[in-house]
Amino acid sequence: MAQIEWVGFDGDDTLWKSEDYYRAAEAAFEQIVGHYIDLSDRRTLAHLLAVERRNLRIFGYGAKGMMLSMIESAIELTGERISARHVQEIIAIGRATLDHPVELIEGIVAAVQAIAADHRIVLITKGDLFHQEAKIVQSGLSDLFHRIEVVSEKDAPTYQRVLRELDVAPGRFAMIGNSLRSDIAPVVGLGGWGIHMPYHLTWAHEAEHDLAEDTPRLLQVDAAWALPQALARIEATVAEP
Repeated sequence: MAQIEWVGFDGDDTLWKSEDYYRAAEAAFEQIVGHYIDLSDRRTLAHLLAVERRNLRIFGYGAKGMMLSMIESAIELTGERISARHVQEIIAIGRATLDHPVELIEGIVAAVQAIAADHRIVLITKGDLFHQEAKIVQSGLSDLFHRIEVVSEKDAPTYQRVLRELDVAPGRFAMIGNSLRSDIAPVVGLGGWGIHMPYHLTWAHEAEHDLAEDTPRLLQVDAAWALPQALARIEATVAEP
């Protein structure tokens, strides 16, 4: 019998690529704002990040919130000089980000299949509901999951609710994801297990966390193929008397 009863998977940058498209959107945004201000001081994206953080509780995560924050940031950065044409171009950036292709992380299909063979698995992803649902369908992975949760925030109360509904104790749950802030820290804080699989790009907001590298119940892997082995190590640890 498996020692870990449920295994959670993050979506963006764990199952499929995401941050690459947001970085491309930021670069396009900078080009637009560059028609009005000098970009040499490199404060444009810092300003955008501050606006996005300010708006998270209203707009939430995802491309739609990013687009609205880009418009607000552009208005502020340009002293309200930005043209309607350039605002339309920012809207087009948001639309393109929402419509990006779903490109799976290398090796993730085999890893999910291997873990699902012996465990119940749940997809826990945050962001815009329509966008996340579309990506889940396009990924072709939805039938592998016993449950799918699209949430507005990934914090301790959210994970507590999910674990309660799954009827699983934190010590019997492991979460796999690329974000220490959203995927790992809240679960480990509740007494669960985390498997961190870093992605080569991380949004600055997600990079902020207070989790030490030697935190108990935290493992790290470099690629998807190593996920089943990492979970097996957790199983062995939990089984120890």
